[in-house]
Amino acid sequence: MVDTSMHSFNAIYKSPLGNILLTSNGEALTGLKLFVENQIIDTETNSGAQLIFEQTISQLQDYFVGKRQVFTIKLALQGTEFQLRAWQQLQKIPYGQTWSYKDMAAMGCPKSYRAVGNANGKNPIAIIIPCHRVIQYNGNLGGYNGGVNMKKFLLENENTA
Repeated sequence: MVDTSMHSFNAIYKSPLGNILLTSNGEALTGLKLFVENQIIDTETNSGAQLIFEQTISQLQDYFVGKRQVFTIKLALQGTEFQLRAWQQLQKIPYGQTWSYKDMAAMGCPKSYRAVGNANGKNPIAIIIPCHRVIQYNGNLGGYNGGVNMKKFLLENENTA
């Protein structure tokens, strides 16, 4: 039997946003990275990772057509204690709503807004951990690893579903 605890499996999902790289340790989803159009990715899987990828793709497809508001995929996150807490808070933002960085700081991430923004920027599982739902206090969209147009697309997708 192969020990998959330290192994990372990869798959590409061709989404409405372009190619998305999915990663798994064989037991849970460990990453979802947007914009992998020009990267060469070795796609490798095992039966556990394949099941995770199938569930993830199915749930993402439902999300993009407005049939899913909550993801139920098993996640395996690695980060600092603060990052993990910030990513937990992100998952509490309801579908179709936005919070500001200030709201996040007040709701369980009691560090500076900049620290919250930095943690959001290191979110390894975009869309499913919805960092796109965090905007600036003045209502501006702010930054996003996938770009502001991607953030706008995701927010519009949720508000029209």
